[in-house]
Amino acid sequence: MSTTSTEVLAFPSIRAIVRDNGTAEVVVAGNSRIVPAGESLQDLRNNALALVVGEAQTLNRPVRVQIEDPEGHGELIVHPDNTIESVSYEARPARRRAEAPEPVPEVSAPTVVETPAPAPEAVNAPAEPTAATVATVDRQPWPPNPVASETTPAPAVVTEEAAPTRRSLKETSFLVSAPVLEPATQGWRGALTRLGFRMDPSDEELSEREDIRTVSQHWPGPRTIAVVNRKGGANKTPTVVMLSAILARYSGAATVAWDNNESQGTLGWRTEKGAHDRSVLDLIDSSTELLSPSTNAAEIAKFVHHQTADKFDVLRSDENEEGDHEVTAEEVDIAHQVLTRYYRLVVMDSGNTARAANWRRMIHHTNQLVVPVTAIEDRAEAARLTLQTLESRGGHDAELARNAVVIVSESTDAKRTMTGEALKRAKDEAQRIADGFEPFVRAVVRIPYDPALVNGPIRYEALQPATQRAWLAAAAAVAKGF
Repeated sequence: MSTTSTEVLAFPSIRAIVRDNGTAEVVVAGNSRIVPAGESLQDLRNNALALVVGEAQTLNRPVRVQIEDPEGHGELIVHPDNTIESVSYEARPARRRAEAPEPVPEVSAPTVVETPAPAPEAVNAPAEPTAATVATVDRQPWPPNPVASETTPAPAVVTEEAAPTRRSLKETSFLVSAPVLEPATQGWRGALTRLGFRMDPSDEELSEREDIRTVSQHWPGPRTIAVVNRKGGANKTPTVVMLSAILARYSGAATVAWDNNESQGTLGWRTEKGAHDRSVLDLIDSSTELLSPSTNAAEIAKFVHHQTADKFDVLRSDENEEGDHEVTAEEVDIAHQVLTRYYRLVVMDSGNTARAANWRRMIHHTNQLVVPVTAIEDRAEAARLTLQTLESRGGHDAELARNAVVIVSESTDAKRTMTGEALKRAKDEAQRIADGFEPFVRAVVRIPYDPALVNGPIRYEALQPATQRAWLAAAAAVAKGF
């Protein structure tokens, strides 16, 4: 049998060898020490371990010992406090009857018997075993399992116990990944927080934060939103302005509102005008230059009108009073290619003719459909027919109709003269229309009446808080479709 040594715990390896002829020795760093004789194989084992304990106490550190005897071989770890651990033990095959077997001792449980620590002056003394030392090692860790007698079958080979595995450093992190709940900023909870009493936000504030998080995301690649209803006065242009303002404000993504009306649209009338009069036709005429790799991003400002407060740009429709040019499907492709090079979000206003070439081509480029409607029956019916037309075409158009967001707004000119019972009837009608669309589209959002949306330029900051919150919810519903 091989008695190759192994260094463990920064200490020259130790071997404890017990032979068939009743002799034993302990080899430490190549120096052999004779083990006191005993009456049995177990006595030789105990005496050998007493020498090893002496070495561990001399060094005042654990040592690993390779053990070999007629019945098996393995490894132990011996500590200075007389604690002994079994690392492994493999029994030899049973010997033939012709051989004289060693007496098999009664094996007790591997309980460690503590002994007093050696006196300080004895720490560096030679580790010669004494009768007392030998007696204290009678804890039977060697062998760790009962030895088979010659009348019993040979024991199965004991598989070496695997060392405890450590987790990979890739499986853990010191970074905190859970979101941090910021204290309340709104209502009485926010007031108490500002006074030094930290308060958790209300459910309403948490809902608003979630909508803000949704519209603040950036998506890989540009996204195009089409706002459609074949009926005029359905609130298409205010919807385009509000969605553009909210998405630009919260996401910080470059956003453009494009008036794709086949005739003269009104988006330019409800937004700020820049220092020029250029429109979509000028952009199309300069498309080669704008798509050139050498053209920088700032060049797009020559063709769009920036909204200084709401942080998005507007591409106006052709305002030629003669009306001698209609944008073709090919020109929609060109304009869309230019805009998606310079902007991440494109929000398209539309005319009232679903059969027009530019209207149908707009749908081809659309990722999310938005259908605005006011609390008036003919606007709601026109919205229904618009969705029905798209659904009947199948494919991409039908998918847009099924995943559309319907925005039911109460902001109508007639509303300004309504009071009392008339206002209540208008709200009830808006709810009826919303309930009617809900089974057929992905989301329906209601917008309350706000005089800031009726006439003149539209500004997000001019809206009432309840209206701002409703439009934020509408923009979040749209963003979820990206």
